[in-house]
Amino acid sequence: MAYAFRIDDGFVADENRRLAAALDEDYGALGRQLARRGLDIEALTAKVGAFAVAVPTWGVGTGGTRFARFPGPGEPRGIHDKLQDCATIHQLTRATPTVSPHFPWDHVSDWAALREEASSLGLGFDAVNSNTFQDQPGQPLSYKFGSLSHSDRTVRDLAVAHNVACIEAGVALGSRALTVWIADGSNFAGQSNLTAAFDRYLESMHRIYAALPAHWQVFIEHKLYEPGFYSTVVADWGTSLMAAQLLGDKAKCLVDLGHHAPNTNIEMIVARLVRAGKLAGFHFNDSRYGDDDLDSGSIDPFRLFLVFNELVDAAARKAPGFDPAYMIDQSHNVTDPVESLMGSAIELQRSHAQALLVDRAALAALQDDNDALGAHRLLKQAFTTDVSPMLAMARSRAGGAIDPVAVYRAAGYRERKAQERPVTGVVSAGIV
Repeated sequence: MAYAFRIDDGFVADENRRLAAALDEDYGALGRQLARRGLDIEALTAKVGAFAVAVPTWGVGTGGTRFARFPGPGEPRGIHDKLQDCATIHQLTRATPTVSPHFPWDHVSDWAALREEASSLGLGFDAVNSNTFQDQPGQPLSYKFGSLSHSDRTVRDLAVAHNVACIEAGVALGSRALTVWIADGSNFAGQSNLTAAFDRYLESMHRIYAALPAHWQVFIEHKLYEPGFYSTVVADWGTSLMAAQLLGDKAKCLVDLGHHAPNTNIEMIVARLVRAGKLAGFHFNDSRYGDDDLDSGSIDPFRLFLVFNELVDAAARKAPGFDPAYMIDQSHNVTDPVESLMGSAIELQRSHAQALLVDRAALAALQDDNDALGAHRLLKQAFTTDVSPMLAMARSRAGGAIDPVAVYRAAGYRERKAQERPVTGVVSAGIV
């Protein structure tokens, strides 16, 4: 491959030196504040530094809406460009060591070479994602009326075969999970037999499940609506849980924060799935009205904190089977995708750090005493604590940037990529 611009680690170190004194001062102040609450900032910083979330290959491209897509400069033209952008996100945040690919959005000719390329960039591969919600060029049959639940067996066979191929690709890349989301549903009452469609979906998923290697899992992703606005085959966590329980131990339920009805108590869903031993993990984003795929923590950071409060609680009590996978799933329509993904990774670390501040024993005592306001105040104390110095110190110690977005802009990364990646009219990233 031809030389591609990368931000020099020496440049990052130089930028960090300008901010180091202020960070030391802020970190010391936060440490003294936490010490008064019986918390060790060094132990917490180590835990924050260990937190990691995967970035999706499609996330580094500009997204779109139902009506239009407005491409940005220097967009990735394919999987190799995407890996460069993903590596930059990890270089500056030190929080995104893995990449989640999507097939066939990501066109790959040599799996071993791609795995080696990612490794050279300091990246590994997270769960692979299948796509049976779009017809691809040359596809012999259409998914217009469904894929895994289609009334035509030959269409279902095609969708199953694609998922099995995704598993094989994932094995070659070193992944250990397949995420399956289908757009199957209906727009008219009577269009589909609601029971038969789900039964056909289960039959297809059993075939995919049978193809999983011994150490693999399949993540079932649900979505309330869109593109079917009357019914969706896998519409909610109850349907997802039912499918996972019927399939077996290797099937678990994925929670996308945007795939719920407005005002749904997502943290309670998380608690229930943990209780059932069926929480696969998360697609993190934020929403205002529906599946908006906005930047994580940009709209309702308190809800994000409450989700992590459940996760930290489950980890503290060693809930059976608790090992969630974390991935960002966003569509960036008006921002630089790399900047948004860096910001989201930091916000996820922030919510995790804040949840670590909660005194679990004190909270349990307040709950046992039915002290509603006392328990709420304890959570709010953790949520309103500014843990920014802790996050920045964890990044700095790991070789990342104290201020990732500022370093990214100062390095001129986007401008350099705009020169390297001339507009071709075809961009294999983003969702329209």
